[in-house]
Amino acid sequence: MTGKRPFCVQCLRPMRTCICALAVELNNRVELCIVQHPEEANNAKNTAGLLLASLKNNQKITGEVFDQTYLHAQLFAAGKQPLLLYPPTPDEKSLGLQSPSPLPDLTTIPAEQLRLVLLDATWRKSRKMLYLNPVLQALPRFSLHNPPPGIYKIRKADSENQLSTLEASCYALEQLEPGSHYQQLIAAFRCFVDQLASYNPAYSPP
Repeated sequence: MTGKRPFCVQCLRPMRTCICALAVELNNRVELCIVQHPEEANNAKNTAGLLLASLKNNQKITGEVFDQTYLHAQLFAAGKQPLLLYPPTPDEKSLGLQSPSPLPDLTTIPAEQLRLVLLDATWRKSRKMLYLNPVLQALPRFSLHNPPPGIYKIRKADSENQLSTLEASCYALEQLEPGSHYQQLIAAFRCFVDQLASYNPAYSPP
């Protein structure tokens, strides 16, 4: 008896927390680019795994600080327009940050030419990633319009308005792809939250 936990060969998670059955197949028109902090890669409560398993058009870059030439090439690959989903940083000048580029007129750009960039990290670490990478600082910022309250109550947030990576991605894609609906993935996410909550009574599912 080795005592080693069996792992799923698809999602690479322990079989007990396998997410393969929860994944849904969605052909997103806007490409999703997850820039993931290394500490999130093996976090059981991380939502990017289910997100990437469900969306057909995606890529993931893992790291905290990047070679800026490499990062620029990844984000602007195939001539796409990257948009960083991140709130305003009014203290950027005092911190020595670059100001983000103006948001282009999105009505003139086909959804297929857009690349939505998300920083997959805790709020504190996502700010550090932004500060350490000028290429990220300079990206046009995209904001959510009146998103619903977050349903990811099993992970501590710095404010009640913060959303998980999966929730934020779904609501942003719905805004960028007129007529699209990602509620099937949100429903799968609720099951994911319930699954994690069932393993630990300290979690408080919504």
